[in-house]
Amino acid sequence: MGDEGVGVHVLRALERHPLPLGVECLDGGTGGMILLEPMQNAGRIVMIDAAADGNPIGTVTRITPRFSRDYPPTLTAHDVGVKDVLDVFYMLGGDCEVVLYAITIDPLQPITLELSATGMDAAAIATKLILAELQAASQKSQSPTENASVLAGKP
Repeated sequence: MGDEGVGVHVLRALERHPLPLGVECLDGGTGGMILLEPMQNAGRIVMIDAAADGNPIGTVTRITPRFSRDYPPTLTAHDVGVKDVLDVFYMLGGDCEVVLYAITIDPLQPITLELSATGMDAAAIATKLILAELQAASQKSQSPTENASVLAGKP
């Protein structure tokens, strides 16, 4: 998996921190349409994924994709991935804010079980950015019913 699994590493790092009330972390790598219900129940969705988007390796980019076409190029295809669920979410009237943290990786890296040094650095940066965003949103809303879903995985 190597750096392609950087989203899951960020998700696990987030789970080791105290998160605001109502934040749910989900591994979206193989979730398929089962992710749709938590997304529909969320007041905010934060996704994390590896990308082969042409940016320098290790770049962490925050974007707000409206449909799968807004998602940066990724490396693998699954039967039903986060990109597909995102399209269905919007087609069914989903209207909460969706944020994607795309982490640029080397598409030609050797296959390993661990993150590269650059992948680890990028995961740490993404973790800090997402924690700050969740904390700021929590302080802004002050509503325990404003849930957030954090999804990581393959599109």
